[in-house]
Amino acid sequence: AGSQCLPWTGLNWFFCSLPAATSAVYKQWIPNTNFETASNWDKGRVPCASDVVHFEKDKVVSVFVRSPHVLTDMYLPLNGELVLAAGAGFTAFDGSWDPGCDSGGTVRFTDAEHHEWFDPTLWQDVLPSGEPKPGGPIFSVDEERVPCHYDDVVFQPETSFRVNIDSSQPVIHLRSISVMGQELNTPASWAGYLGGPSAPLQFHGNGTLQVTGTGCPDKSGCACGNALDGPRICAALLKASGRQCPEPACQSPLQPLGHCCGVCGATINLDFTPDFDLQKYQDRLVQELLSQPKYTGVQMAISKVHKAQTFLGILSRSSTPLIQIVLIDDRTGVQAGTAAEQLAADIMENVAQHGEALGIPSGIMEVATGSTASGQVGSHPLSRITAGTVMGLLFSLLLLGGILFLYRKRQLRLPALRLPQPWDRVEEPVSPAPASDKGFDNPMFNVEPPGADLGEETPKDLQVFYLNPLYDASETET
Repeated sequence: AGSQCLPWTGLNWFFCSLPAATSAVYKQWIPNTNFETASNWDKGRVPCASDVVHFEKDKVVSVFVRSPHVLTDMYLPLNGELVLAAGAGFTAFDGSWDPGCDSGGTVRFTDAEHHEWFDPTLWQDVLPSGEPKPGGPIFSVDEERVPCHYDDVVFQPETSFRVNIDSSQPVIHLRSISVMGQELNTPASWAGYLGGPSAPLQFHGNGTLQVTGTGCPDKSGCACGNALDGPRICAALLKASGRQCPEPACQSPLQPLGHCCGVCGATINLDFTPDFDLQKYQDRLVQELLSQPKYTGVQMAISKVHKAQTFLGILSRSSTPLIQIVLIDDRTGVQAGTAAEQLAADIMENVAQHGEALGIPSGIMEVATGSTASGQVGSHPLSRITAGTVMGLLFSLLLLGGILFLYRKRQLRLPALRLPQPWDRVEEPVSPAPASDKGFDNPMFNVEPPGADLGEETPKDLQVFYLNPLYDASETET
């Protein structure tokens, strides 16, 4: 049977009866606005027969009611809905004694406006059955704890909710959204739901959700797509943890892309070819390495990310896709990160041996443990280092050539440095001794006329000549 909604006359209220349905997969929203959830009431308990239920007049809300309730009175907001399960409803209290309810009073519904889509603490990974995904050695960086562009989003069946979807992205893409047990996995079905009465009560904010119905088309993986909302994600996460990151055990913690706080352990950045398969490689690492007893307590996050390119320390608009592996462990003190470091070394050795067959041409590892500062400690292959060295030399030569060109063009002044000029063929003659007031300096010849000093006898074999810049001095003959 389909759902039935009964409007409350004069108000935008809808009393709805919805059938039970199946749940979907992947990331599930945790909070709800159900009537029977004790934490949704200011007194920390569900209202009972002698209570007066009070919803704030100006607060928009959607409330799922699972069972029948007896109440003394109920004040409703101007805009909202009560979603009634089969058999649920409200009955006026007749004054008889209720053993589960004392003197009664006013019980207020708490504000649900503060639940934000980009708060990682409000999502959990689930199995296709809808059950929470069991813990294991795989974790996600913070940006990927919120639904990514190709994820399925699940709002639990028989629950109501209200979520703020403020975003820095033009559109929040998703593969599917399941609401009240109904999976919406096409743009048309999602558009139809948005046109109904419940969507404006459940979703608010400046963001736009869009269902695509498609998963990641690339076997090498797809970037999550939440980078623009990274600051929003970190702000929500830090707010929940006391507004500051926990103090790491290592001196200079690593900062993985997409993660809010520094970590002790290791990161590996892998280049990849079209032959690389992210899921198969993850399974390989788990089965061959992470499952070893010596790596008990080590966790790994692996995903495709886009790293911004830099030139001379300046960020460019382009980015490079790479596979990021983040390794952390449960060691403490000076041992913090040491097991992750050893696993990273094993992964790099595996890349050196089998990288070509796996579609991994090169990789770089960085570590930070309780006994060492962070730093790049290994890379593969050598061609990466060689290429960097060659590029550095070429840039240095280009810089020196530019300086020399500008100096020759007299557009660069170096007052503290005079470079020797190989094109000067004849050394500039030394200025003659001061002469008397007879005679004059000839700027063309730079030679004193003979007999300028009358106090000296002119030698008979005196030869008079001048320096010709077109000829060498050795070519001058008597």
